[in-house]
Amino acid sequence: MRNFMIGQYGAFDYEKYHRDYKEAFFGIEACLFNKDEDTLNLIKESKARGFEIGVHFPLHAGRSSLRDALFLSPENRVRDEALEFIQQELDYLVRVKPRYVLFHYPKPVILDDRVDWSSWRFADDKEYAYESNYSIDEFIEKSEYLFQWLSVKSDEYQFIPVLEFDALNKYVYQTDFLEELLHKYSKIKLCLDTGRLHLQDKIDPFFDSRQVVRKYVKYAEVIHLWNLQYTDKIEKYHYPVLPEQRPEKGWAPIEEYLNIIRKENRDVKIQFEHRSDFLTDDDLERCYMWVDEIINA
Repeated sequence: MRNFMIGQYGAFDYEKYHRDYKEAFFGIEACLFNKDEDTLNLIKESKARGFEIGVHFPLHAGRSSLRDALFLSPENRVRDEALEFIQQELDYLVRVKPRYVLFHYPKPVILDDRVDWSSWRFADDKEYAYESNYSIDEFIEKSEYLFQWLSVKSDEYQFIPVLEFDALNKYVYQTDFLEELLHKYSKIKLCLDTGRLHLQDKIDPFFDSRQVVRKYVKYAEVIHLWNLQYTDKIEKYHYPVLPEQRPEKGWAPIEEYLNIIRKENRDVKIQFEHRSDFLTDDDLERCYMWVDEIINA
């Protein structure tokens, strides 16, 4: 369990901390704290117990109407504002000293025009564009600028920039340009989110989540691990993973994902991005033990 992490979202919740965090765990990923007191508690506990901190951008809530920075926007003004938003957050994070700072990528998401995206959760229509209005050349150009910029900031602020896959289109899963960028700018790492991967598998006939995991997990710093049940709609969301959740019942093939991850990247961190309050204490422990038996075998 040395590579396990829990999440703290909205606040540093001591009840969740004492229930979910185990002494052997690697660390805590934090996001959208409403009060400075929560940041101070995170720092205090990290120093006291020796765990690492990851930040799901932004840590400091209330600075923007949208959570995610729209650093690939076609509009110059919006892109500049997004990078300034990140810069301000990095200045705030100096005292936190996070191991990594994670950003959703791509943002805005570039959507395949052929797919019905009504099940995908967007906070605002600014968060996405369609392939028909956003060319692959533009996507490559703006992505490379982002990679260059984050690599410089990585050296300046001493953190690992992590890009968490949001919805993906064929620019990412049918070409090699992103792998080329990941080789060229090796400080940049990825986050694969099991729930998002499974949801896209269910709604996008052109997408293969297992193929994406095999292709990209070698570049991952962290896995966001949770399960989603989808029949003709979303039934369960951010649910903890358990061995009895069968793919034929609409659940993600979590065991398959974990076996691929173990084979390709044994150093990756496993962040339980689930609603642990959905489970009893015994079932939460069973969740941890099952994942540990697979990923750390």
